[in-house]
Amino acid sequence: MKTLRIRDVFLLALILGLSLNSSLFGVQSGDSLIAGWKTINIFYDDNEKCFICHGEEFYTLSDSITGISHVRNMFQDYYISRDEFYGSVHKTFSCTDCHSTEFSGFPHNVSARLEEHYACIDCHGNDENYAQFKFEEIEAEYNKSTHADVNNFSCWKCHNPHNYKLIARDATDIGEIVLYDNNMCLECHANFSQFRLLTDREEINVVSKHEWLPNQILHFQNIRCIECHTQISDSVLIAHTVLPKDKAVKNCTECHSTNSRLMSTLYKFESKGKRQNGFFNSIILSSSYVIGASRNIYLGYLSLIIFLGLLSVIGIHIFFRIVKAKKK
Repeated sequence: MKTLRIRDVFLLALILGLSLNSSLFGVQSGDSLIAGWKTINIFYDDNEKCFICHGEEFYTLSDSITGISHVRNMFQDYYISRDEFYGSVHKTFSCTDCHSTEFSGFPHNVSARLEEHYACIDCHGNDENYAQFKFEEIEAEYNKSTHADVNNFSCWKCHNPHNYKLIARDATDIGEIVLYDNNMCLECHANFSQFRLLTDREEINVVSKHEWLPNQILHFQNIRCIECHTQISDSVLIAHTVLPKDKAVKNCTECHSTNSRLMSTLYKFESKGKRQNGFFNSIILSSSYVIGASRNIYLGYLSLIIFLGLLSVIGIHIFFRIVKAKKK
């Protein structure tokens, strides 16, 4: 395993550091939280049969004969935070809506543990209630993605059904969208333990692979991985055709221009117009400044006038120098 440099650790910590805060409801008493969860989900009591184990970060292992007991960590792959679940898009669900009733037995048998998970399209596809979200088009885009070629890869790898939130559609802060979406990518691409569950490729150092980026930290903080690593989609909110690394965008002018691709990706539905008060792509100014994309049309005209005026002065000067030379 490769060793991360201090700078790499700092940068990844900066990217990942705020992710935990996004799921908190705030400081509330246990009783008020439970009352709120019961209001959200009519299956709360049934779900507690699962959460009694899977909702606890620790468990006590006891020996009734010797009286010895130890507190152990719950295996993290099977730990599900109640806070996150009841704040997710599936907060009204019963566990057995998606999981087999065979899980009602304990310990769970192997066939239940290896059950095939539903894909998003299994529930949301060809349903007029979800037609506005275009799940069928998302599925078609995903099938052309480099992720579709990875064994055992599914929607769940990025969109954990136990805690997924509709950040891109509902958030008003672009920074929150960037942080949330990038954490999805870094969950595997900056975590080799997760990465090698899907592939036998060698570890990838995300920071060193992107050293060609000027002002790397600013880029990581203000744009999502998918801005450069997906094919632009005209019809769905989030592009799902993840491109191979050799096809990722490396041309700076793709974003740093008046025709910035950011207007078709990150800022896609933020504004209907691209100009306001003389600014090209003015919506970008609401949360950041992108050199080349945030130009002001009036300042552009002013600079052109100044430039032409300067050329005129130089031309007049040369003209009189020539006239004076001829007189001599």
